[in-house]
Amino acid sequence: MADKKNYYEILGLSKNASADEIKAAYKKLVKQYHPDLHPGDAAAAEKFKEVNEANEVLSDPERKQAYDMELNFRGAGPRPGGPGGPGGFGGFGGFGDIFNDIFSGMGGMGDAPGAPKDNSGDDIQAEMSLSFMEAARGCSKEFSYTRNEPCAACRGTGARGGTAFKTCLKCAGKGQIRITQDTMFGRTVRMGICPDCNGKGKVILDKCPDCKGRGINRKEMKISVTVPAGVDNTSYLKKRGLGQASTQGGPPGDLIVNFKVAPHRLFTRKNMDLYLDLPIPYATAALGGVVKVPDIENVFEYTIPEGTQSGTVFTLHGKGIKSRNGTGSLFLRVIVEVPTKLSRDQRKEMENAVKNFDIRQYDKAKKFSDAMDALYNVTPYSKK
Repeated sequence: MADKKNYYEILGLSKNASADEIKAAYKKLVKQYHPDLHPGDAAAAEKFKEVNEANEVLSDPERKQAYDMELNFRGAGPRPGGPGGPGGFGGFGGFGDIFNDIFSGMGGMGDAPGAPKDNSGDDIQAEMSLSFMEAARGCSKEFSYTRNEPCAACRGTGARGGTAFKTCLKCAGKGQIRITQDTMFGRTVRMGICPDCNGKGKVILDKCPDCKGRGINRKEMKISVTVPAGVDNTSYLKKRGLGQASTQGGPPGDLIVNFKVAPHRLFTRKNMDLYLDLPIPYATAALGGVVKVPDIENVFEYTIPEGTQSGTVFTLHGKGIKSRNGTGSLFLRVIVEVPTKLSRDQRKEMENAVKNFDIRQYDKAKKFSDAMDALYNVTPYSKK
């Protein structure tokens, strides 16, 4: 048993974690290791698989109770008369194999008598595509998806007219029965799903013709979703009660809308900060000047100081993405454009500028020139 996976550790939880904590940890990790975010990453894919496996067990009350009992025996250490010894369980390979055999034969240990049963409908995971600007600014969008809804003709009962059924005699309408089983640990009592009514508590006498006795129908849904400013590929929105209808008479599940944001032609984003490469003319970099810079709202003017080198990054606070958690910055990297094609007049103007330009007027160049002249009797800069 020592080599078995610990599902609580996989989800980063303690053994005393509540159902809400398990659900929250699962959703966080699924988003973190989703294959769409890690294409070709085998390690992330394996982690994604482990997280799903852990959630399947810990989110099911019956399987969780059985797993918790198994964990208790894992940590209990060897018992006197262990496997193969006097009074032991030779041939079963220890407590782990014993529990595996029992669980596989019993379908898991059931809820304790009187324990509440989660009969809500399943959640729906859906994806909404957003442009870069829609995600950055926020927007309202129409969203369509398909869900199971209670059948209107039978009011979700699955019986014709909503009345052609009777209370299950085996479970007295509870949907669960007590199951007693003798094991090597003694007699155990658990609650299990009633086989006669499949947990519904009633037996249909005449099936509803609209839903064929299922109590639910597939329906195309269209809703308006308000997307808050600043969402990204790790963000999601929960719409309570818009998931699958319950087949056990409970409340519907939730709709989980995961956002998929398209890249932008100009901007790169990191959290709430924006990064922009801005090409500027060579003359503007050398002499300084005013340039037009875009952000997510409009275009504004920014003054480039003279002597700006290509690759210089300017930080513009408050020009990033605005969200309820604050506002990011815009990191503006200047890329100096050197002309590749010049007209005859442009070339002549450039040549005249070069003839009249003395690099020795610049402080760094003067120091370098003096050092070269002193060491090697060579002047590296000379006017044409």
